[in-house]
Amino acid sequence: MNQYLHQGQTVQAMRLDNGIAELCFDRDSEAINKLDRLALAELRAALAAIAAAPGLRGVLVTSAKEVFIAGADITEFGALFKRPEADMLAHFRNGNDVLCGLEQLAVPVVAAINGFALGGGLELALCCDYRVMAASAQVGLPEVGLGLFPGLGGTVRLPRIAGLDVAIEWIAGGKPSRADAALRAGVVDQVAAPDQLRAAALALLEHAATHAPEWQAKRAARQAPMALSAAAAREVFQQARARIAKASPKHQPAAMMALAAMEDNWPLARDAALDVEVRQFTRVAKTQAAASLVQAFLSEQAVKKLCRAHARADGARTVKAAAVLGAGIMGGGIAFASALKGVPARMKDIAQGQLDLGCGEADKLLARQVRLGRLAQDKADAVRRGIVAQLDYAGFGQVDLVVEAVVENIKVKHAVLAELESRIADDAIIATNTSSLRIDDLAVPLARPHNFVGMHFFNPVPVMPLVEIVKGEKTSMAAVSTAVGYAVAMGKTPIVVKDCPGFLVNRILIANNRAFSQLVADGADFEQVDRAMEDFGWPMGPAYLMDVVGMDTGSHVSNVIAAGYPERMTRSWDDVLELMVEQKRFGQKTGIGFYRYEADPAGKPVKHHAADSHALIARVQPNGRRAFTDQEIVERLMLPMVIEAAIALEEGVVATPAELDMALLLGIGFPRHAGGILKYADWLGMEHVLALSDKYAHLGPPYVATAGMRRMAAQGTGFYAD
Repeated sequence: MNQYLHQGQTVQAMRLDNGIAELCFDRDSEAINKLDRLALAELRAALAAIAAAPGLRGVLVTSAKEVFIAGADITEFGALFKRPEADMLAHFRNGNDVLCGLEQLAVPVVAAINGFALGGGLELALCCDYRVMAASAQVGLPEVGLGLFPGLGGTVRLPRIAGLDVAIEWIAGGKPSRADAALRAGVVDQVAAPDQLRAAALALLEHAATHAPEWQAKRAARQAPMALSAAAAREVFQQARARIAKASPKHQPAAMMALAAMEDNWPLARDAALDVEVRQFTRVAKTQAAASLVQAFLSEQAVKKLCRAHARADGARTVKAAAVLGAGIMGGGIAFASALKGVPARMKDIAQGQLDLGCGEADKLLARQVRLGRLAQDKADAVRRGIVAQLDYAGFGQVDLVVEAVVENIKVKHAVLAELESRIADDAIIATNTSSLRIDDLAVPLARPHNFVGMHFFNPVPVMPLVEIVKGEKTSMAAVSTAVGYAVAMGKTPIVVKDCPGFLVNRILIANNRAFSQLVADGADFEQVDRAMEDFGWPMGPAYLMDVVGMDTGSHVSNVIAAGYPERMTRSWDDVLELMVEQKRFGQKTGIGFYRYEADPAGKPVKHHAADSHALIARVQPNGRRAFTDQEIVERLMLPMVIEAAIALEEGVVATPAELDMALLLGIGFPRHAGGILKYADWLGMEHVLALSDKYAHLGPPYVATAGMRRMAAQGTGFYAD
């Protein structure tokens, strides 16, 4: 009969037969185990009870959940990382002290790893003398994705167990590994079938209990300096530095800082090496990237929770059959994304040429999936059969939802939507893919506006993860929830927004677009502006972006959206975008815009300097060219985005800062190290944002902070609570 040595809310320790103790992680009332403050405190108590128990021969570490340990509790990071450095050092030293207690037990310790052992979960397993892993499990150190690196001994123990090359690859890459890869890398000692995991771990523990020199040698190696020459280590780190510098995203220093920690700690004994790691971890936790990426992770989890709530909402329907009205590249992409995830889609157009274009797009996308090994040919063929191209409304009466994706013209859409409504079931949802027309305006001819919702896909549809779900004044929550569920089924991230000009993402992007136009009119060099914004972290600067989007399209959309906000977006300067349109310099589509483009051998347009651009742009620069610092450029282009986002949040266009920032991260490639525009504002501090507003207020209303922002500054708060 088992005897409990310790019973807590997260950890239990019990004596089994034959002198074996089991340390079992089993968090009350939660689906996963995590290493938060409570778990670490209880682990310390459990280890003390095990150490004091007489007659033990070994310890088995297990999980009663479907996963081993998912890692740290990331919700604790926000407040923790704002504490003084001394407090953070004490916190992480305490965590390391607890895990060292596991490593220092007087008997061998074997971890039985099921499900996932990520981050702190794997670091705890690395403290054990042996690791047996279920064939279905995964292990890894993904902290770099949060702007961090392992802080509970990962940079110390993994190199000593699996070697420097493996440790650098796992820690800097952050990708989880399956059991076979972990075994080859030397991170685990055995792999077992899931139903044989416990038996295999107990057998290995029994072996260890009777072969003390073996496990003692393994433990000693983990606690000693690495057996490596200085020259060999220098070569490894030199090569790794070059790889990491090339692979690391801008302004995300975690991988390089982890490498520095390993370079400093490899010749040290365990305790000194752990101290190096803790000090370096404390520094990386204070970076903007860490604060932003942690918040982005939490925001992503919050959005997923909201999506689950929509799935349970009254009236929400599961879309089992869909249709797309309007083919072409966009329609073909939507139909492909739907069918790929198991929801067959009819695709209708009035023109055979457009149908052929849409089918060609779907065929091209499926061929790429097969070429990359993501789909077997028979699976691709099945997906293709799920896309039915047609010139009529056959079968539309049986679909649950139709995405309307015809030309962006309100008269055309009115006619199409009215006809469509008469061809579908009374409870079917119509979702318009408009990017600039208001949902309430489009709903005018409909008899059932409660079943009408916006689904704004971003282009290219198969690549872009964001879908804005737009609720009109008469749109029912059942329609919203059904559209959310369909977007999730397509593998997208839906963000629910209120109907307004530009909805959310484009509205905020247009604030940046018009700030760029004003900056150029004030004499800025567009090439310097692009460089400054790309150095900040944007995938492309505003001039290059307009060339890619198409100057005619970008200028039109900007003007349509700006017309909805005349109090802020009325222009008082000559617009460089309109100048480019007048000159038929539409960007990549015409081979010339701000830049000149030539196709490479694969047909991809390559950007080149256009010798005549500056002379042309001088026409809209009445005071000539003027020098700006890169900092001024960033301030002038980012501040209007902060203010427009704050206004949208205050107006209830989106419900939470998390949803707003996720929309920008997913929809326009907002620099991840900054975490979204509202997180960026919080990082600057509201007092600093207001100082910038005062500095640039003479440029007009887009630079004037809201009353709500001034209240936050007075209260010492931001958009996010800790």
